[in-house]
Amino acid sequence: MRVLLLALFLTLPLKARADCVVLLHGLARSEASMLVLQEVLNYHGYRTVNETYPSDTAPIADLVGYVGRSAAQCGEERMHFVTHSLGGILVRAWLAQGHPANLGRVVMLAPPNHGSEIVDAIRQNDFLNEVATFLNGPATTQLGTGSDSFVDTLPPVDFELGVVAGDVPINPIGAAMIAGRSDGTVSVDSTRVGGMTDHIIINASHTLIMMNPVAMAEVLEFLRNGVFDHAITLPSALRKLADR
Repeated sequence: MRVLLLALFLTLPLKARADCVVLLHGLARSEASMLVLQEVLNYHGYRTVNETYPSDTAPIADLVGYVGRSAAQCGEERMHFVTHSLGGILVRAWLAQGHPANLGRVVMLAPPNHGSEIVDAIRQNDFLNEVATFLNGPATTQLGTGSDSFVDTLPPVDFELGVVAGDVPINPIGAAMIAGRSDGTVSVDSTRVGGMTDHIIINASHTLIMMNPVAMAEVLEFLRNGVFDHAITLPSALRKLADR
């Protein structure tokens, strides 16, 4: 599916540019994880900024500054954010310090707005905690659900925010640790946050949600209209992605 989508959007002409969109990947990922979504946004006229930040080597407070570095590349153009997982927490923390005058809308894909129970389980075991920190960096253990979690220090959002949650856990261990519906890493309930404008649940996993056609179509809907289209199906999503 990824190869077909890339082939489609790389061979079709671009439309006139609209706004600027800053893409922020998730924990222990890179800008490569957002490339398909970037091509979709480019095809639909958006200028994009998609850069890797050191998510696996620094605590969250140190990572927040990378949001500003990417945002600065939008200049004075109207600026939106589209994030995956940890990227959404970084945007919340950055915008809690103040809003730029050119701020547009924000779409978060599978954000752990109230942390993850998987992190809670890891932190209870010294060995697992050390392994997780070694592999994914100190930000990993800052995303629990307890009162000492980084996300618990953030205020409700005060900007236009659409949240897309997944409910297909491809990791059975993760699914067993999380009560209720989840994407295998973050529960659907944890994706919600006070002040958000709209919320939608789609059939997608945490790892691949940013490449899901329905998720990408919903990103376009929210950036354009400030709300999701809750009736989008896979066939209609593919049509929306191809139409300009």
